[in-house]
Amino acid sequence: MTMRRRLLTAFALACALPLAAQAQVYPNKPVRVVVPQPPGGGFDTVGRLMADRLGRQTGQPFVVDNRTGSGTLVGTDFAAKAPADGYTLLVGSVSNLALNPGLYANLPYDSMRDFEPVGLLVSYSYTLVARKDLPQQNLRDVLAYAKANPGKLTYASAGVGSGQHVLAAALWHMAGVDVAHIPYRGAQPAYQDLLGGRVDLFFDLSPTARVQVDAGKAKALAVSGAARNPMHPEVPTVQESGADLQLESWFGLFAPAKTPPEVLQRLRAEFAKMAALPEVQEALVKGGGKPLALVGDDARTVVRRDVDTWPRIVKTLAIRAE
Repeated sequence: MTMRRRLLTAFALACALPLAAQAQVYPNKPVRVVVPQPPGGGFDTVGRLMADRLGRQTGQPFVVDNRTGSGTLVGTDFAAKAPADGYTLLVGSVSNLALNPGLYANLPYDSMRDFEPVGLLVSYSYTLVARKDLPQQNLRDVLAYAKANPGKLTYASAGVGSGQHVLAAALWHMAGVDVAHIPYRGAQPAYQDLLGGRVDLFFDLSPTARVQVDAGKAKALAVSGAARNPMHPEVPTVQESGADLQLESWFGLFAPAKTPPEVLQRLRAEFAKMAALPEVQEALVKGGGKPLALVGDDARTVVRRDVDTWPRIVKTLAIRAE
């Protein structure tokens, strides 16, 4: 029996060696980073930053794949169903992981069950901007006017179910006011009408809104984060303005569930190294973001909080994706 045990042990070790060797050399071929939005937006910007730095660190290309369709649904579902080998990763955010479960009655993936967080890199607040000639100068004034004049004010969004739509709708709901929604197909046409004075308000990611505010083409009324945004320290938060609402849109890297622990460990180690780089943190701050550098369970805690919170809010608002 002793000899038999030795043979079985030797056989088990021999079988394990290829797997151990594979984990040690990961990655040994290009890694796909799925961005579920077109080039140019927040998903793409963060995805390309992560891909570039991780590729340099590991010596293997991390290639961005802009896989679009149905908002963020197509790309996210593709990543959820990809082989769990570490060679297909997803750029995840509040939009595709926390809002989609409330927007779709039959979501084809489960945000917590189908993904393992590698890490969260950055968060961005939203800024409520107004056309520059709007008489109201702050959010308190907007809410007071909206209470007295239901449906007279209008707000733009980048589409039904977008982050801009959900956040604004939640604000009006919690404040008990009626502001008319004007959905657009993307932020660019929404800004065209805001700057042209054809729509009154727009709740957009702060880095994008900053461009219009700094150019004097629109004015900032409030920011959605827990604290004021360093880009516009004079602009109060939504909570300071009398509404109990806050949201920051985080972005990070996720792997399909059942990715081998050794691969996840390597990915998380490389992610932590990348997130700590001074040039990465400088680029994030310069772009209007708040560096997070949350890895593994710390990232999962933040994701779980928003996955538990925002789908309930979306369903209360009766918003459904187009």
